[in-house]
Amino acid sequence: MPRDFTIGQHTVGLNHPPFVIAEMSGNHNGSLDRALDIVRAAAAAGAQAVKIQTYTADTMTLDVDRPEFRVSDDHALWGGRSLWDLYDEAKTPYEWHGPIFELARSLGVVPFSTPFDASAVDLLESLNQDVYKIASLEITDTPLVRRVAATGKPVILSTGGATLAQVDAAVTAARAAGCQDLVVLACTTSYPAPPEESNLRQIPMLSTAFDVVAGLSDHTMGTAVATAAVALGARVIEKHVTLDRNDGGVDSAFSLEPHELKVLMDSTREAFGSLGDGRFAPSKAEAESNRARRSLYVTVDVAAGDEVTVGYRPAEGNVRAVRPGGGLTPGAADEVHGRKFARDVAAGTALTWDLLGPQQN
Repeated sequence: MPRDFTIGQHTVGLNHPPFVIAEMSGNHNGSLDRALDIVRAAAAAGAQAVKIQTYTADTMTLDVDRPEFRVSDDHALWGGRSLWDLYDEAKTPYEWHGPIFELARSLGVVPFSTPFDASAVDLLESLNQDVYKIASLEITDTPLVRRVAATGKPVILSTGGATLAQVDAAVTAARAAGCQDLVVLACTTSYPAPPEESNLRQIPMLSTAFDVVAGLSDHTMGTAVATAAVALGARVIEKHVTLDRNDGGVDSAFSLEPHELKVLMDSTREAFGSLGDGRFAPSKAEAESNRARRSLYVTVDVAAGDEVTVGYRPAEGNVRAVRPGGGLTPGAADEVHGRKFARDVAAGTALTWDLLGPQQN
């Protein structure tokens, strides 16, 4: 079982409620004020962390106008756009990082970012970031994985589009470089992702195969998939967040609005709270209902020496299985039938062994 560890003031582990990350991505729409408002909204909804992404268009791609440097025309959100233009629009300027981190920390929220190259790691280290995220499409960039792991901070590794061998290589690289606290997220890198392609059964497999805390980076619409993931062991949940989908933005179409983020926080906590410990035993909430189970009761006044006759319909016999509990279980009917009452017993008395004489041979 993977060990527990902390991110900021929060404990992450199998026996702790999900650590929920509000991913801002490019939903700031080029406005620092909007970025700060997203931080405030995430904090108000109860998210434990707010995540941004640290890159420039030049650290991501080349400003080249060729087909291979464009998003496929049939892409649902970004069809035909050049990679350079898309990243230039979506980037979070480096000079915004300080104000975003400062505000988040003042609100009790963990701020962190996904770096996409070594210069981004240098910036985030200067801000004393608590945890790092490796994006799905960077999972094969083992030099970046090693650079991030060498910080000694926890690492969250997203696996969208990866093979199991690629995940294993990234986990191995992170651990070899010094990462002791690792989270591996199941992920589907389509935007938005169809729920039927979420493959949530990956979650317990990832946790067991790599001895890590597992979670979900969720790009589906709504909160149902992320909530379901908790039942399968997800203890880190990442969802994109915006102020209003109608405002547009590169990721707005599959992002949660603040009221939906609050629903996610509530539903994932409830899902975690419902898991229990797996033991079969009556719960405290079932105490009253268990009182209503049927048991054997004396149905008419009887005298000492009378024979016990178990009936199965009203007016049959002098003992019958009725509600509430308190007497012998209905399963004891064959064993008590034909025995003698040891003393006088009034109607409405729960039948117990001490009311019966010895069993006749």
